[in-house]
Formats: sequence, C-alpha cells, structure tokens
Amino acid sequence: MPEALAPPSPGALRACMSRFATGVTVVSYATDSGPRGATMNSFTSVSAEPPLVLVSVARRARCHDQPADGPFCVNILGAEQEQLARLFAGARSTAEPRWAEGARVPRLADPLAWVECEPWRAYDGGDHTLVLGRVTDLGHRDGDALTYAWSRFASTTESTDGIEHLF
Repeated sequence: MPEALAPPSPGALRACMSRFATGVTVVSYATDSGPRGATMNSFTSVSAEPPLVLVSVARRARCHDQPADGPFCVNILGAEQEQLARLFAGARSTAEPRWAEGARVPRLADPLAWVECEPWRAYDGGDHTLVLGRVTDLGHRDGDALTYAWSRFASTTESTDGIEHLF
C-alpha cells in the first residue's frame, strides 16, 4: 500500500492557486439594515439544466450564512470596477456603491453581468461552504472583465494588435 502523502500547507495551496486567473464578483443580498455584498472570486457555472452556479463562501466571512439562506445576486465586475471589488473586500477604496433600482435582489447598478439566484443546495467545503444557486434571472452588458491573479487585479482588454491579452 502506498504511503499517504502529507497535504500541502494552506500557504502553499494559496500560493499555487494565486496563479489561476479568475473573474471578480460581488455577491449581494438583502439584510434588515439594507443591501450588502462581499467580493468573491470563487464562482463558476455548474449546470444549464437546471441553470445552476456555485459560489464558495469562507466560513470566517461575515456574510457566510447569507447566500445559503436567501436570494442572492452574483455581480460580475467590469474592468473599471476595481474600487468596488476593493470596497466589498473590506479594503481601502474610493468607491460608493450604487444599487439597481427595482431589482428583486440587491444588485449593483452597472456590473458587467449579473446572475440572480435562489439557494438550491449547500455543501461542506472545508473552511468554505459551497453554495449552489438556481438561476432565476440574469443580464449583461459589453465591456472588459475585471480579473484577479498573482494577488492583483487586471483586466481583459483588446490590444492594438488585435490579440486579446489577459494582462
């Protein structure tokens, strides 16, 4: 029987995964004191039928219980929205969030795309909870996406040579 390998340290795993570029989202939801949100980059589509997406929420996050307990919106940020990402991550920011009027679930006023969800299932994901959301509504606009890799923000932009570069 092969000898069991020691698991990587949390720091080694984080350093390795920081090389994986992701989009940047703000997951928003309603509270008794108004709309709230948290920046998350662990987001992916899961299924077209039924339409499902997944967000991974840190157990230590203040918003941990929110996406699994009620409707939420995944706001996919555009390249010009880095300050919003910083604001909802709890970092210093100059952003003032604007909320879309008339939205059923709190949603940012002008994300690159948005996916409104009802909680469908939640699973233990170690120090995170994996929340599957059933998509109830969505929308998008043209623009470049805000991305995150190597512990910094970047964007998808079209260069003058006609080749799209991520960084």
